Amino acid sequence: MRVDSKTFSPTPNAVRVGAAAIALVALGLLLLLGHAVGRAPDPAWLMTAEASWVDHSTLIAWWITWCGYAYVIVPVCLVLIAVAIVHRPWRDRTAYALLAVLLAWRGADFFQKFFMRPRRLDWVVKHELSYSFPSSHAAIATGFYLLLAIFVWKSSRRFGRPAASALGLLAVAILWSRLALGAHYLTDLAGGVLWGIVVVAALACLWPRNVFEGPPLPSLE
Repeated sequence: MRVDSKTFSPTPNAVRVGAAAIALVALGLLLLLGHAVGRAPDPAWLMTAEASWVDHSTLIAWWITWCGYAYVIVPVCLVLIAVAIVHRPWRDRTAYALLAVLLAWRGADFFQKFFMRPRRLDWVVKHELSYSFPSSHAAIATGFYLLLAIFVWKSSRRFGRPAASALGLLAVAILWSRLALGAHYLTDLAGGVLWGIVVVAALACLWPRNVFEGPPLPSLE
């Protein structure tokens, strides 16, 4: 029997099983990577490339890296809450995003204390005092800004796709900023991305509805 790809959609159980599998695989890779890097710097061949990225476009990197701090995250969350109050269909995705950013942030802090990897010594602008692996900025970039990009992409707003593309580029720029400031090793960023994936996939498994499917969200205009 031929299945029409335009009308076919996976069952809720299939979505949950797939999300659970993604979360478990990403968590396993995070733990393996954390064990592999230990408390040592990245290998010399990797550090050579990483060192060449430090202190380039430093002011821009510093502005972008603020997007991973509470000074920017909290106002963005307040805007999301305001949108959810006005537009009911946004409420489920807003709640999802708020919980995701909290788990991405605090979970990365937990794993930093667990692995206790020291920070790089070639930092610029600000000396981060917390541990290094995994990067909380990378977790937030993946588990919050990239997640918002997906939600906005699925909206029916006239500028939804350009806005989603901008959010996706911001997530990538946050990763770049941590290297440009010498705040993290490349493997720290990989660990943070993995944790962000764990958070989004685990929530998709446990959330009562599939927030990634369904009718487009209404226009905000």
